[in-house]
Amino acid sequence: MNTRKLFAFVLALALGISGCTLPLTSGGGVLSLMEEAVLKSSAGSGARLYGHIEFEHWREGVLLARHETPNLVVDAGKAATAGLINGVVTNFFEHIAIGTGATAAAAGDTACQTEITTNGGQRAAGTTSRVTTDVTNDTAQVVLTYNFTGSFAITESCLLDSITTGTLLARQVFSAINVVNGDSLQVTWKIDVD
Repeated sequence: MNTRKLFAFVLALALGISGCTLPLTSGGGVLSLMEEAVLKSSAGSGARLYGHIEFEHWREGVLLARHETPNLVVDAGKAATAGLINGVVTNFFEHIAIGTGATAAAAGDTACQTEITTNGGQRAAGTTSRVTTDVTNDTAQVVLTYNFTGSFAITESCLLDSITTGTLLARQVFSAINVVNGDSLQVTWKIDVD
């Protein structure tokens, strides 16, 4: 490894650990374009979306269980979020769906696997707000309470931008939450922008 590459590697490592970035020049400057790309990707300055879902299962006014799980922000959701930033996309993510699908969430997902459409379990718009995770208002929150008139073993949830079809922002699969007629399930989606 020559001295220049060693310098670029050590600098990239130091910047990555400290979270700093430096303006660099290419084309005859201190570092080559490839070395700049390594430095920028190592610095960790890009925004990331982190999802989290909370469930509260109620029966006859008694909290039966509370579940929490991270979720997966899918590729289509990342693309739609980029479009929301510059106005290319105008639908925001306020619709929660639940289902009985068991296939693991994957980056290429575009919908719930087996969405529930009856007995109080159908997709609906939740109440939207912003809450604080790391800095003021850095987390989008959507809350919806389902009131069931039938029984389901719920194993997946999705956050979408439309009451029908739409674009999927995030999805997750989890251990079954067994609901019966008269139960309610409060679902809280949180998308933290870091």
